[in-house]
Amino acid sequence: MTRLGFVLISLLLLGSLATGAGLELAGLQRTSLDWTTVRLLFYTKNGTGYVHDNIPASIEAINELAREHRFSVDVSNDPGVFTDDNLTKYSALVFSNTNNVVFDTDAQRVALMRYVQAGGGFVGIHSASGAERTWKWFAGLLGGAFSRHAPIQRFGVLVLDRTHPSLAHLPARWDREDECYYLVRMNVNMQILAVNDLTTIQDPKEKPSTFGDVFPSVWYQEFDGGRQWYTSLGHRKEDYAGAELRRHLLGGIESVVRETPRDYSRAYAVSPGDAPRTR
Repeated sequence: MTRLGFVLISLLLLGSLATGAGLELAGLQRTSLDWTTVRLLFYTKNGTGYVHDNIPASIEAINELAREHRFSVDVSNDPGVFTDDNLTKYSALVFSNTNNVVFDTDAQRVALMRYVQAGGGFVGIHSASGAERTWKWFAGLLGGAFSRHAPIQRFGVLVLDRTHPSLAHLPARWDREDECYYLVRMNVNMQILAVNDLTTIQDPKEKPSTFGDVFPSVWYQEFDGGRQWYTSLGHRKEDYAGAELRRHLLGGIESVVRETPRDYSRAYAVSPGDAPRTR
């Protein structure tokens, strides 16, 4: 067996063991989601530093998806929306290409923690992994923290789980022009859904060997009471107008939405430094 094949099998087994009855946990046995009951917060705040030019395109994409599927979405870059009273109305929070420090106060960070602990859904798109990089709990929620990326180029994405709604429309190998993100402090108990094939990537720096010849790019997990989905893909603003990426994002959102209300009696955080609980 090749090294690549061994790593892919290991990642598949890790995802299955981590989620137990993985499909059921991910909500994928649900016959359909009533999108008319869904309300999203689409958050685009960036701190000092690089700001992606794809944010307006991602906003246009989510607004058009909302009209098409008849769900509600509120777009904001104001960290002041992070309060218990405000967040409780949302089915999921989507961090679209957020980067660096995206909160003004610890109270706002705690509001995010409490929302997740109450059973809320969280989606991260592309540079969302670059947000709040020094906050340990957030890295756990996201699944890791951004380290660097290879130059933008065309490469292969290997789809490991085509039953997941974010990937069901894609071939087993998804060739695309994008940035290959490398993350650090990655969780060990995530369901890895897709990986970047590092053998197809030219990088002037040494590629990480953590996962052999691949690196995870899309994953799902249950973390601290909530559901989380992340894709490192989506750098090019042009792609947000296309059906492939839009269906990818919509499926990720679908996988984290619970049709039951958030239960704040399960929320316990009082400080950003509070550790996640094992459920």
